[in-house]
Amino acid sequence: MGTKNNSNGRLIAIIAMFFLFAMISFVTNLAAPIGTIWGNEFEGNSVLGMMGNMMNFLAYLFMGIPAGNLLVKIGYKKTALWAMAIGVIGLFVQYLSSIVGTESPVFSMQSTVDENGVAVVREFTVRWNFIIYLLGAFICGFCVCMLNTVVNPMLNLLGGGGNKGNQLLQTGGALNSLSGTLTPFFVGALIGQLTKSTTMQAVTPLLFIAMGVFVAAFIVISFVAIPEPNLSKDGHKSVKYSHSPWNFRHTVLGVIGIFIYVGIEIGIPGTLNFYLADQKGTGAGVIGDASTIAGAIVAIYWLLMLVGRSLSGAISGKVSTRAQLITVSAVAIGLVIGAIFIPKSVTVSVPSFVYSGINGEVATVPVSAYLLILCGLCTSVMWGGIFNLAVEGLGKYTAQASGIFMMMVVGGGVLPLIQQFIAKEAGYMTSYWLIVACLGYLLFYGLVGSKNVNTDIPVTEEEQLYL
Repeated sequence: MGTKNNSNGRLIAIIAMFFLFAMISFVTNLAAPIGTIWGNEFEGNSVLGMMGNMMNFLAYLFMGIPAGNLLVKIGYKKTALWAMAIGVIGLFVQYLSSIVGTESPVFSMQSTVDENGVAVVREFTVRWNFIIYLLGAFICGFCVCMLNTVVNPMLNLLGGGGNKGNQLLQTGGALNSLSGTLTPFFVGALIGQLTKSTTMQAVTPLLFIAMGVFVAAFIVISFVAIPEPNLSKDGHKSVKYSHSPWNFRHTVLGVIGIFIYVGIEIGIPGTLNFYLADQKGTGAGVIGDASTIAGAIVAIYWLLMLVGRSLSGAISGKVSTRAQLITVSAVAIGLVIGAIFIPKSVTVSVPSFVYSGINGEVATVPVSAYLLILCGLCTSVMWGGIFNLAVEGLGKYTAQASGIFMMMVVGGGVLPLIQQFIAKEAGYMTSYWLIVACLGYLLFYGLVGSKNVNTDIPVTEEEQLYL
């Protein structure tokens, strides 16, 4: 009877983690497509448009290690509940940016835009509602950081580590990708064609939906039994530590890998969204509702991540995590380099099931866009693969390591911002050389850096896993 109860408890815990994995993607992927609204308001300044995404990921830098410490001190369940409460607050603050401070200027800036070879200097005003939006994005960053800190080690633990642990991570990641697929599609559909009158009011329905989902999830998770490997039965800290995750070389290199990977995952579709939505000479030259088309194309990237993670979840019990990481890193490098060199004049029609104009007109996008969205098949495997390899053999240090990993997810804000700066100065496609360099590091990690050379450090748990 006890075995059956433990099995049922494990299944419920897995389902709960899968659900939280989906919510992480939903909240995170609001930032980049919403950023096109702000970028348009600031005369096409995509760097400022990407600042919401930057604030979202900057929160990881401050919350990563504290979130890991929370796992050790109060456990997985309470950390997840706190995260969802914080998520509601962050989304509500973002909503406030649509009604508060919309007419109150903070300061004015000048933007130099190169349109068909002509330098044009434009002045735009930053209002308080933009500052409020950034604050909301920052608070949401705390939420998703804490949720990530809970979900990843827990799924790896419930799967038993190794290839089986990676299998659960990839399966949960498939739901994460499904959520990521729908988010930019819905945001793009709500925005339509960007105009001077487009504001945050256009996307407030999604913010309210997200708040409602978090409230419902809070109630459900409150009644779910979550494993607490770092707590005794009376809820107190039970594990003693003589070392730290920083003593493991493969973990340290994996931490760097996570920083780089998240920058890749966000940078590829994020910059592509700006490129396709930009209807000036610097953009992709998309005709029509460019933002809607961009959202639909970028949604395919997240859909392919769903496909990739589903496939990985099916084969990870037999195909090693290391082999998967090496393969997808090499393939992604080839795809991105191909996208860089193919001129934007080489176009292909967007399938009608992806986008169809009001009058049935057919949209076209550069072939490069399709090569970049194919990278979704590759990036889909990387998060779970890096995390799985980096925590292999850590034992009781896994919770602390998870906090460190989450801190380094700030790469999803830093690297796309750097990429946007490069895009602004040298062109959108030139900025993808940064992605190529980052993929090169992940290839190195899969080939060399992922081996655990610190097997002499004792990592045995001193308490059992309680359900």
